[in-house]
Amino acid sequence: MHVLSVSSLKGGVGKTTVTLGLASAAFARGVRTLVVDLDPQSDVSTGMDIQVAGHLNVADVLSSPKEKTVRAAIAPSGWTRNRPGTIDIMIGSPSAINFDGPHPSIRDIWKLEEALSTIEKDYELVLIDCAPSLNALTRTAWAASDRVAVVTEPGLFSVAAADRALRAIEEIRRGLSPRLQPLGIIVNRARTASLEHQFRIKELRDMFGPLVLSPQLPERTSLQQAQGAAKPLHIWPGDSALEMAGYFDQLLDRVLRTARIGEYAEVSAH
Repeated sequence: MHVLSVSSLKGGVGKTTVTLGLASAAFARGVRTLVVDLDPQSDVSTGMDIQVAGHLNVADVLSSPKEKTVRAAIAPSGWTRNRPGTIDIMIGSPSAINFDGPHPSIRDIWKLEEALSTIEKDYELVLIDCAPSLNALTRTAWAASDRVAVVTEPGLFSVAAADRALRAIEEIRRGLSPRLQPLGIIVNRARTASLEHQFRIKELRDMFGPLVLSPQLPERTSLQQAQGAAKPLHIWPGDSALEMAGYFDQLLDRVLRTARIGEYAEVSAH
């Protein structure tokens, strides 16, 4: 089971949209996927059409990472109605904010890792939608992860935020979790016609080289529309949705190659 955190150190860069796009790509590809909604805003749970009634949630899991609690906090996405495939979600909750202090104990930091270890046989891929800060929740997510994708947009503060995120990943890799690596930087909401955006993307590339992932994701309303309707991007009608689905397929390929999942597992075995 490969665990990928989707992170940003500032709100409003479309981190949850990227998580939903990757989840949609994984679902379309038939990869058995769990999405963990660790952002107290819980938007990814809404976007994946979850009925929260009668379920525990991620805050319960952080209180008690036992298998019984973990399973009770997981629900199938409404995306699976009339469609084959496994895409489940560990339900988000505003109460998760209670676990987001600035100085978590080591015991707290390992709780999600402990929780996920109880369901390791059930999924090939776990996507964690992180809280948009570097406090305890994000550190808890990273301690449970193999890779971190840092989402940014091409603005004035993007280089500084990406740099801060990569340094923090390195700090956690050294101090806590040697397996942790950055997947790379996903540039979201890029406008190719904007000279400012071209300049910022070049700046990111000059600084971080191959860690800046291709493709960069353009700004498209189809993403917001699919998200608002709580439907996977890959079934949303129109050319713009098709274009975006293709971009997320390419990003997912990068994730699966890194994780050696599916066809990539066979390639690496030879």
